[in-house]
Amino acid sequence: MWRPTAVLFGLALCLPAQAGGDPEAGKRVFLELAQPSCALCHSLKDAGADGQIGPSLDELKPTEAQVVQAVTNGVGIMPAFKDSLSPEQIADLARYVERAAGQ
Repeated sequence: MWRPTAVLFGLALCLPAQAGGDPEAGKRVFLELAQPSCALCHSLKDAGADGQIGPSLDELKPTEAQVVQAVTNGVGIMPAFKDSLSPEQIADLARYVERAAGQ
């Protein structure tokens, strides 16, 4: 028998757990809470950041999912933040960067 609740539950399992963060809280993570600060390495006009080590986020314009992946696991010389930021903080940061990049 087909059960809509089972289908919805199955779809929910496919969604990223960190989706839907708060961009205002994410800006605080970007500027203050992440250690080292995201602004130290990345440029992002909305945050007044002009870091030169990592890519310009205004030029890169990463998606929320890309930010979650990079911040959680690290990429290249960028460290992973999964042990120092909560999943909620990473979600907030990802939402902020996706919305602010390229503005």
